[in-house]
Amino acid sequence: MKLRLLILTLFITTISFAQSKGTISGVITDKNSNNETLPFATVLVKGTKINTTTDIDGKYTISIAPGSYTIQYSFVGYETKEVAVKVTEGAKLTLDQSLSSGGYTLKDVVVTATKNRQKETALLLEQKNAVEIKQSIGAQEMSRKGVSDVESGLTKITGITKVESRGLFVRGLEDRYNNLQVNDLAVPSNSPFKKIIPLDLFPTDIVGYMDVFKTFNPNIYGDFAGATIDIHTSQPTTSFTKLSYGVGYTTNNNMSDFLLSSDADNTKSFFGFGGQERQLPSGFGKIPNGQINNNFESSWNVKKMKSPLNTSFGVTHADNFSIGKNSNTLKYILGVNFDNKYQIRKGADRFFAIGQGEYDNNLNRSQYKFLTQASALLGLEYKTDRLKLSTTSLFLKSTENQIQDQVGYTRNAKDNPNEIIRLNQYDESNFFTNQLKSEYKLTEEGNHLIKGGLSYTRTKYNQPDRKFINGVLLNEEEAETRYGSNHLIRQFLDVENNFHLSGFFEYQYLFGKNEDKKNKLSAGYNGYAEYMTTSYRFISGIPNGSQPANIVNINNIDSSIQNDIANNNLSFTESTNGEYKTKLDNRVDGVYANLLFHVGEKLEINTGLRAENTIRDLKYRLIFDPIGSAYRTNLTEKLDILPSLNIKYLVSENSNIRFAASRTITRPVLFETLPMTYISADGTSERGNENLKNSTNTNVDLKYEIFPTKNELFAVTLFGKHIQDPIERSFDNFGGGSGRQVAYYNNKTASIFGAEFEVIIELSRLSEQLEGLSFGANTSIMHTEAVADTNRGSYFDTFEKRQLQGASNWLVNADLKYAFEFNSEWKNTATLVYGVYGDRIYAVGIAGQDNEYEKAFHKLDFIWGQSINKKWDIKFSINNILNPNYRRVLGGDNKIPILESSLTLQEYKRGTGFSTSISYTF
Repeated sequence: MKLRLLILTLFITTISFAQSKGTISGVITDKNSNNETLPFATVLVKGTKINTTTDIDGKYTISIAPGSYTIQYSFVGYETKEVAVKVTEGAKLTLDQSLSSGGYTLKDVVVTATKNRQKETALLLEQKNAVEIKQSIGAQEMSRKGVSDVESGLTKITGITKVESRGLFVRGLEDRYNNLQVNDLAVPSNSPFKKIIPLDLFPTDIVGYMDVFKTFNPNIYGDFAGATIDIHTSQPTTSFTKLSYGVGYTTNNNMSDFLLSSDADNTKSFFGFGGQERQLPSGFGKIPNGQINNNFESSWNVKKMKSPLNTSFGVTHADNFSIGKNSNTLKYILGVNFDNKYQIRKGADRFFAIGQGEYDNNLNRSQYKFLTQASALLGLEYKTDRLKLSTTSLFLKSTENQIQDQVGYTRNAKDNPNEIIRLNQYDESNFFTNQLKSEYKLTEEGNHLIKGGLSYTRTKYNQPDRKFINGVLLNEEEAETRYGSNHLIRQFLDVENNFHLSGFFEYQYLFGKNEDKKNKLSAGYNGYAEYMTTSYRFISGIPNGSQPANIVNINNIDSSIQNDIANNNLSFTESTNGEYKTKLDNRVDGVYANLLFHVGEKLEINTGLRAENTIRDLKYRLIFDPIGSAYRTNLTEKLDILPSLNIKYLVSENSNIRFAASRTITRPVLFETLPMTYISADGTSERGNENLKNSTNTNVDLKYEIFPTKNELFAVTLFGKHIQDPIERSFDNFGGGSGRQVAYYNNKTASIFGAEFEVIIELSRLSEQLEGLSFGANTSIMHTEAVADTNRGSYFDTFEKRQLQGASNWLVNADLKYAFEFNSEWKNTATLVYGVYGDRIYAVGIAGQDNEYEKAFHKLDFIWGQSINKKWDIKFSINNILNPNYRRVLGGDNKIPILESSLTLQEYKRGTGFSTSISYTF
């Protein structure tokens, strides 16, 4: 009986699977544009979750079981059409549709607009229709160009370059001139050394799209000169689960000799959750008082190994539900991503003594970094006809275990050419934000709208037990050391943003008789408040009496140290100074009003005013202040009135002229204002300037753009900026003529004049044989001039007029894409991506020396992506194919004699990377 039942069940199952599905396919066109195809239109099987979007050629295909259905066709701002259809087994039906945009109001746009913003063509269409000058990049384009993180993705936008570990430069302006929002809300940086969160922490799997504003609008913060970047986390449009895994190899980095702290050689550290043993022992107390304590858990030892391959993996799941009888929907998305990588940098590491023509330090550096990055995203969205409510929780974590050896001489001690300085450093940053946003139509037609949001963020950055060993290198692993001086230094840096609360509220009123081009009046508030504390503690290995030199294995020195502690030859004593603690209260409040007005059919004017009040209360002590003394206070309060004007003139249906003018400010990076001396054992240091003030910027842009087709763009932009009190990186003398200190100052003024050119072209317009090939390129050409403040003191700028620090005179980004199909289920895209920037000033020269320059860096990448059955995505990429030297040099226009044969200060190769990744979506 059981056997018969089993056979019957198998027979029924076989018959069920034998039912062949039918296929519905077709092309959707625009009835109002000579039936030009509509990419990314939505095709839905009504009453089910089965849906798809048309490709870049307006084509779609749906496979479905036999039955009778209603197929719904829609596109943002267009009519919705429904067609009844009956599908039989194995049937191949063709249903083409033509949609019209006539007679449909802005209400339709609001409901559907977010649906396709991850697509290239949709973002290009939005750029065309926007009043302000902005550019966007979505998940689709980043995937095509082999981008794995936000920072790399943004380098594909006109005028943006990435400079090693120093973040993004926009129009030649470095990190301090940029601002960041996440889902329209302000968020703090997770590092005191960066103005915004290092954007390589955002994997593209949790990002839907990014808007980049290069011109100012009153509803964004006034801290703006390069760009305001608004990252919009992924919002689900369909139900799916995606699993991904990747592996990578970089020449001279992976499978090479590698040094790793013994504390990091465990599973917890591999996944970025180590470092607990490196915390400052509780016996030192919260307030430094010269304590002696030897109860450290972390080791000085280093493991020598072969660096493994880089790895990454991720899981993303999304779903949506209909609630009730109305069109209410609930969507959610959950994503977790992790990656780690091994990085080696080897090469020269030098600097010239200030005001002299010879090296103060002449070292060769070998740097080994093990990096981890983890992210988690939870997003929820509830939507009705009039209400949209969403929440986002985002967690970012990064760790960096670094071992660095510098070998040569320091402090002009040429008779000791084998000095070695071993750095053992662990960096950890945590970023956690919770956001709530809402949008509500006060009237059914949507002419009155309110929206708002709140964000609560906490960040923590620490370098626990940053250790230095100093001695004379005898052979590859042995060194002669003596206690005292720069030998056995331990540092503990903690920067904690205890809370960062931001929010916005806006009211919008749409008015006018033209339903397609409503005028808009908006008014609102956005602002944030935060409280930060810093702590920087020093612990020194102090000899107990005169000690002879020791010969030690620098990779296994811990047992020797512990033995000397046990024999009372050595003790660790706190040597923290008055600078160790700072407190910062920061508040920014902005109110604004903005009017978008349509003058006739061709002219749009968007003008507004923002009043932004800043209160900054810094409490600190100087290096010579007693630790328990009262804090010094630097309290500043300033109200900035920031006007803006954006004008768009429709020259033709496919071309625009835009003009923008505004006044904005630039706030410095946190560390640039902290009166704290960050010291390294090689005689270099970096100190913030508590007296820095905000820069004031006047900005003008003029742009002409043509959109020949839905996939193409030609644009040219002329821009100019005048910066009052620009903030620049320079040098101070440090240690009475021995060593060098990086410092920050306001100089007088700076002017920037430039042009940007951008082209995206389908090469099939040149020849049918080039079908599937497209070319995109953008370039910026600039002239900058900074005027120095000659009243800085004895270490004055060498040149009163020169190029602005951090600015390149030119840059180029380009990509060549070839899209082709092996068959209807196997689609391929091969892309070659190139980028280069011109020389830029890294630090301003003083006391007769020329500036230090970062030299041009050429980067060429190749990416081949394959999509199989719309479920499997396979990607292979070659990164940094040219593998040029990264170089920083002293300029050749020195006012003092140069005695050294080489002006190279730092040099290394990054290596060429080969990586592959695979993902499966179901």
